[in-house]
Amino acid sequence: MGEFLLALGGPGSGVIALLVAVALFLLAALIGIAVLIARASRARGIEASRQTGRAEEIEARVAELARIQADTAGRIHMMGEALGGRQAELSRVLAERLDAVTHRIGQSMETTTRHTVESLRHLHERLAVIDNAQKNLTDLSSQVTSLREVLANKQARGAFGQGRMEAIVRDGLPKGSFEFQFTLSNRTRPDCVVFLPGDERPIVIDAKFPLEAVTALRQAASEDDRKQAAQRLRQDVLRHVGDIAERYLIPGETQETALMFVPSESVYAELYDGFDDVIQKAYRAQIVLVSPSLLMLAIQIMQQICKDARMREAAQEIRTEVGHLIDDVDRLRERVLKLQQHFGQATDDVAQVLISADKITKRGGRIEALEFQDPEPLHEARIIPAPIGRKLEAGE
Repeated sequence: MGEFLLALGGPGSGVIALLVAVALFLLAALIGIAVLIARASRARGIEASRQTGRAEEIEARVAELARIQADTAGRIHMMGEALGGRQAELSRVLAERLDAVTHRIGQSMETTTRHTVESLRHLHERLAVIDNAQKNLTDLSSQVTSLREVLANKQARGAFGQGRMEAIVRDGLPKGSFEFQFTLSNRTRPDCVVFLPGDERPIVIDAKFPLEAVTALRQAASEDDRKQAAQRLRQDVLRHVGDIAERYLIPGETQETALMFVPSESVYAELYDGFDDVIQKAYRAQIVLVSPSLLMLAIQIMQQICKDARMREAAQEIRTEVGHLIDDVDRLRERVLKLQQHFGQATDDVAQVLISADKITKRGGRIEALEFQDPEPLHEARIIPAPIGRKLEAGE
């Protein structure tokens, strides 16, 4: 090619070279285009085959999807039926459970209602008891207030002690064994006297007590006030003890000892614990201080003494009645012995009757055991009973 170009190297060779170059370029371009077209055709063929394979694969997949869809539809249908059955069973179970729960809730509510009603009833009863207790407390408060007013008044306090003492005596002793405001030979009138059996001298009981000193002792604010109140209490009690001994202890007319009634257990305990010297001096003066409980004990002892005296008085009558009772028992024994003899005679008679009955039974058995022949002539038939009669007479 270079040589050819060199041969054409004359004038106008440049144009020819240019044309040749263009031709070669065009040829190369055509060859490239042909190559490209061939490659494109081959690529389209490959792509077409690929598209065909893909279409077949898609059709296979579509068919598989259709089969899977059909299977899925069948399974969904079966699952729907199963779910429907399960739903019906679940509805039935839920209905049963709801009925059971409703029944239990109804029973629980009924039980709760009954318990609530019972609790409310008990609550009403307790409220009634509380109302009654509150009423009693109100009454007690009014009584305590009135009692404070009574204790503040000396005359009313004396009447209060007299009332308590009289109630204790009346409850413990029979009528006729005591007397209130009894007049002694010296014209004094003790609050109460008790007559013991076998002794005409009564026991004197005094129901008055100086309570002002006790109140002052309890209300003492300082030690000096307390000492003064204690000294006043000693003086008042011993003065009253002296008055009782002087007025009510009459030799030969009353008992040698008298009782001084303290109408409060707390006051008596305070005297017994803190004023032993007063108690001892009162004992030496033949005056015994008693609280309500001790007075009740003394009254019970007196009651027992009266009962023993009545028993001793009635002992002779009891012995007489016992003698009459023994005589009645002896007469009863004699009559029972006579009745026993009558029963023995009746028993013998009954035995004889039974013996006769046994004989009659045996004879009836022998008669029943006889065998009779055919009818015989009249004169022979009359002869037969005679030996039988004689035999029965011999058996007697």
